[in-house]
Amino acid sequence: MPDFAYTARDLRGERVTGTVAAGTEREVLAILSGQSLFPVEVTAAKTAATSNRSCRVRGQQMAVVYNQLASLMRSGVPLLRSLAVLRDQSSERILKEVLADIHHRVEDGASLAEAMAHYPRVFSELAVQMVRAGGEGGFLEEALDRVAQFTEQSEDLKSRTVGALAYPIFLSVVGTLVVTVLIVFFVPRFATIFDGLRTHGELPAMTDWLLALSATLQKWGVLILGAGIVAGLVLRTQLQTDRGRRWADLLKLRLPMLGSIFQNLAVARFCRVLGTMLRNGVSILKSLDVSRDAAGNRVLSEAIGRASENISAGQSLAGPLAASGHFPITVVEMISVAEESNTLDSVLVEIADGLERRTQRRLDLMVRLIEPVLLLILAGVVLMVVLALLMPVIKMSATV
Repeated sequence: MPDFAYTARDLRGERVTGTVAAGTEREVLAILSGQSLFPVEVTAAKTAATSNRSCRVRGQQMAVVYNQLASLMRSGVPLLRSLAVLRDQSSERILKEVLADIHHRVEDGASLAEAMAHYPRVFSELAVQMVRAGGEGGFLEEALDRVAQFTEQSEDLKSRTVGALAYPIFLSVVGTLVVTVLIVFFVPRFATIFDGLRTHGELPAMTDWLLALSATLQKWGVLILGAGIVAGLVLRTQLQTDRGRRWADLLKLRLPMLGSIFQNLAVARFCRVLGTMLRNGVSILKSLDVSRDAAGNRVLSEAIGRASENISAGQSLAGPLAASGHFPITVVEMISVAEESNTLDSVLVEIADGLERRTQRRLDLMVRLIEPVLLLILAGVVLMVVLALLMPVIKMSATV
């Protein structure tokens, strides 16, 4: 139902404002009359639910919100008052409006999890489900602490990964631009100088190829760039389909060297989300449903879905995960032992910690190797361009 903003007067004549969910303005008037309020103005509310539902808030900022909300409630502050404090203290407009709308929804009788579910790009499915379990089980503060901890760990891993890959990506982009500028703008200046050698068939093959490449880029460079952009847009469109995403996720797992990193990161996310939700009292089937999406890989999600079906039939989790071939054997063995000892929640979190540490070490080592390799490749390409230009000059000097 849509939200309506109202301005009304109470029995003492004081001005009251707020929002209410209703089908029509007539229903709003009936609701206000039932609350002994005399409506002055009723309009369709353009709340944060409509204007900011598609906006995102940084993960680190959400972790702070979860921590502060848990601390306030643990100190005895009621939920509505805690939400109002966070709303008033927030300096970011989008988050302020989201918290204000959540406050209104909770005030109107919705649970905190139901209010959070209206913002799927601000509050993850994991956060919503854990808050729902905490609200129903009476451990909401603990659930919020766990969500904050998980969010901080996820953001820390993401920032470390991006930071590790930033310099190699920068080096690749700069190197490509430097070589392109050399070939397109610098090499053509030597074409007229080498015409005599080309006429007599004495131009080195390397120089001939370089000049041909330069002429091609000068003549067709714009078309090649345009074709590359169109191909990129087509590829992006295809990757947004279910089939394209699955193909890309499968390719990630099969890439040499990088495949194991993508696999370990996805498995670590799955294990951490599943373990965290199980530790907070969420049922195994619901936890699997949420954690399969948190893995971020369609191929692994399909394997987790088959495992969920097995559990519904009374079987174990480890069997279908091992049969898929996309989960490390050590992880499957640890899950199997944990199922038998009834310690699945804690073991899954330990698995996630171990995988993230090993993956980060491997990623750091790979970055250290990639940097000198990229420098050597860039230096080699520049050296080939210089040699291709110097060889005819040296031959002409020898002839003279």
